[in-house]
Amino acid sequence: MKITAANLNAHTSVESKKSYMVVWKKIWKFRWHYFMLLPGVVVVFLFSYLPLAGIQIAFRDYNIFAGLWKSPWVGLEHFSFITDKDFWKVFENTIWITALKFIFGFPAPILLAIMLNEVRNQRFKRIIQSLTYMPHFVSWIIVAYIIEILLAESNGLVNNILASFGLDRVYFMGKEDWFRPLIVVSSIWKEVGWGSIIFLAAIAGIDPQLYDAAKVDGASKWRQMWNVTLPCMLPTISIMLILTIPNLLNAGFDQIYPLQNPVNMPVSEVVDTYVVRTGLNLGYYGPAAAIGLSTGIIQLLLVIGANSLSRRFGGSRLF
Repeated sequence: MKITAANLNAHTSVESKKSYMVVWKKIWKFRWHYFMLLPGVVVVFLFSYLPLAGIQIAFRDYNIFAGLWKSPWVGLEHFSFITDKDFWKVFENTIWITALKFIFGFPAPILLAIMLNEVRNQRFKRIIQSLTYMPHFVSWIIVAYIIEILLAESNGLVNNILASFGLDRVYFMGKEDWFRPLIVVSSIWKEVGWGSIIFLAAIAGIDPQLYDAAKVDGASKWRQMWNVTLPCMLPTISIMLILTIPNLLNAGFDQIYPLQNPVNMPVSEVVDTYVVRTGLNLGYYGPAAAIGLSTGIIQLLLVIGANSLSRRFGGSRLF
C-alpha cells in the first residue's frame, strides 16, 4: 500500500484526536482534584505571575500619575547602582548576614531532629517539640519587641543580670558588633523547631532493619547516627539545601527592619531594606525595581547551580 501525504495527514489527525480524548478523559476522571487545585493556581497567578508585569519599571522612568504603560523607556539607566559604593556596602552586609544564617542556621534543624529522634520519653519529646515549634508562629514584630525589652540598656533583663554581677551595662541594639549575632541567634530560635519537622519525617521513613543490622554489627548510637541516619537523610538534606541557596541574597526584611536604628544602620542595612527605602521612602521606583530584578536573576542562577551540583555529587535534585 502506497503511503500518501493525505493518508499520513489523516492518520496524524486521528492519532491527535485520540490523544486529546485520552487527556480529556483523565481530566474528567480527576475533575474534583483539579477543582481543589484551582484556588491555589489562581492565587499563584495573581500574586506570582501577574506582578511580573511590574518588572518593566526597571527599564522605565516610572511616573505614578502617568501609569505603568505610559511611562517613558530609559533602557538600562536605572542599573547604574552597580557603580554605587553605598550599594556594595549594603550588598556586603547582606552576604555577611545570610552567610552566618546559613552556616549556623542550616545545620540547626538537622541536629535538633537527630537529637529528638534519640529521645525515648515520648512525653518529654512532645514538650520539646511544642516549645521549639511555637516561635515560628510568632510575628517578627513581636520578636523584635521582645528582643528590645530583654536587651534594653536601662531596665532590660540581660543588663540587669550583668549589673547584678558588677558588670557594665551594654547597649546591645546600638553596637554594630552585636547586631549580626542577634539576628542569627533570633533566626535560629524562631525557625529551628519548624525546620526540623521535615527532617524528623525523613528519619521516620528510615527502615528500622538498618538500625537492627547496625546493632548486630556492634555499632554504638554515634555510629548508627553517622552510618545510618545521616546517609538516609542526605536526599532530604540535598533538596532543602537547593531551596536554601537562593536565600543567600535574602537577609530577611521582616526580621531586620524592626530592629534597625540610626546607630546600627552601617551593618543592618541590607538589600531588602535598601530597596524599600529607595523605592517607597525616596520614591526612586526605577532603581529599586532594577535592584530587585538583579537579585532575582542571581537567585535563579543560584538555584540552577545548586541543583546541578546536587545532581552531580548527590544524585538528588529539585528539577
